[in-house]
Amino acid sequence: MPHFIIDCSESILDLANPDELIRSVYATAESTGLFASNGVGGIKVRLHPYRYFKNVDGQEHFVHVFANIMEGRTPVQKKALSENVVRALKALLPTVEIVSMNIRDFEKATYCNAAMVPSGDTLG
Repeated sequence: MPHFIIDCSESILDLANPDELIRSVYATAESTGLFASNGVGGIKVRLHPYRYFKNVDGQEHFVHVFANIMEGRTPVQKKALSENVVRALKALLPTVEIVSMNIRDFEKATYCNAAMVPSGDTLG
């Protein structure tokens, strides 16, 4: 269920292998024990490199992780998750100054996935 989307400059891919970036975020999220590591509720990580962007002070590199997780985690748990992911990415990319993360909660009442919808049902 949790989705981690890594936005970064394309130049980051010259500093680290895309699989390393994805594995780093995945392993860090998994290590928290907050999420299932497999099945429908398992951790999902995607990488979205940007060719065109403008950063403060003309910085060439950036990484920002957007985490979308099911509601129910405490602010302390979410803060620790953010800090651990940023720490892991800084270890992988020590020369990159712009490394950040934020977390957004899905509402249980409005979340839906394919496994939750019976076949043949339609609106109306």
